[in-house]
Amino acid sequence: MSKRKATAHLTPAAIDDLKRIPGNQRAALIDAIDTLEKQPRPHTSKKLTIPGTDQELRRLRLGKWRIIYLLWQDTPIILGVRQRPPYDYQDIDRLLSEWKE
Repeated sequence: MSKRKATAHLTPAAIDDLKRIPGNQRAALIDAIDTLEKQPRPHTSKKLTIPGTDQELRRLRLGKWRIIYLLWQDTPIILGVRQRPPYDYQDIDRLLSEWKE
């Protein structure tokens, strides 16, 4: 019996974010998202502590970019892609509210 491969899901906001990123950087981010499908908790990711939520939120850093995602049944749900600086994680609640289980 083969093990089911997790497939990353992108929210509409994450798709819009990726569309605005230049091609070569977008390709690198898409490669990183593909890696999350195989390994949703890479050692280079960081668990985010957000008061009031019990969901496993994580961020993956790729240069100046941050892939903000949550794990739902070990499936990565990409909430957004942000540039840092100046990104300060203040829109996490909005990103979470846009995702429906």
